[in-house]
Amino acid sequence: MFRKDSRLRRGVYAALAAVALLLLGSAASAERPEASAARLAGGFTHGTVAVEGTTLHYVRGGSGPPLVLLHGWPQTWWEWSKVMPALAERHTVIAFDLPGIGSSSIPTGGYDKARTAARIREGVHKLGFREVSIIGHDTGALVAYPYARDYPTEVKRLVVMDTPLSGFGLEDFYGISWHLGFNQQPKPVPETIMDNEDTATYLGWMFGSTRYPERIDQEVFFRAYYPAERRSAGYEYYRAFADDIVNNQANAHKRLQMPVLAMGAEFAFGPVVGNSFSQVGDDVRGVVAPDSGHWIAEENPRFLLNCVNLFFGPQGVPAPAPELANCVA
Repeated sequence: MFRKDSRLRRGVYAALAAVALLLLGSAASAERPEASAARLAGGFTHGTVAVEGTTLHYVRGGSGPPLVLLHGWPQTWWEWSKVMPALAERHTVIAFDLPGIGSSSIPTGGYDKARTAARIREGVHKLGFREVSIIGHDTGALVAYPYARDYPTEVKRLVVMDTPLSGFGLEDFYGISWHLGFNQQPKPVPETIMDNEDTATYLGWMFGSTRYPERIDQEVFFRAYYPAERRSAGYEYYRAFADDIVNNQANAHKRLQMPVLAMGAEFAFGPVVGNSFSQVGDDVRGVVAPDSGHWIAEENPRFLLNCVNLFFGPQGVPAPAPELANCVA
């Protein structure tokens, strides 16, 4: 009886999810990327730039020193939408879709974080910039690290958000959230188990476990990962974890010299982020984002903006609150 009822419920949920995603897919086809940029204040525009093995999609706006934003999984550049207008008041903001994700084209390989960093760097150069600051969250932080490590004269300041580093603590959490192991499984295991109609269920579970899931534009990301090839590209970043561990540990002697702000969420990785990146950097400031789950830019954007404005701002400006003490330049 219990098994039959469970199968029935799963079938009903799957059917509802399929209908919802069909509707979302129709909305996605009707809304071009330019329309989403138009929803941001500050004159943001979309563009693409060809790099080795792929074409990167980016959203750019503002003026001032260049600031590169790198999103995490399962998200796109839209992760930063709540903070981009304010950041653009002081910076030229460039928010990339990682290769294979969002509106960037899907490469045939090279999802390890060092090669991904090289592709992002090539895109930055082709847009006319060389020395940048970077904010990376989740997978984006794992990409930001080799960018700063391998090209240290080109990164002024680095912000990494809510992930420890592969080879320096991330692997200790594989058993905490099952998606960390599931997404690493060889192709086509996750691709076969998670079909199109499962997208909203799987990603909705991911977002639903955070502090404030209602603050995340979940439907935007359901649409982004609804195509099977986009989900598969996302898994490839996880399948590259083993290579990332080898690469990071082999290059750990290239210690980061630039200031690094390592921010963990109070209800996610917390101080673990600072402890992890302190193993590879000499000027790492650990910060805990209060009252936030994993998706800090959406769950507590005010704290993020207050913190990074201090970090990227002039030296000598005191922190207005104790929780911002390690954010000062």
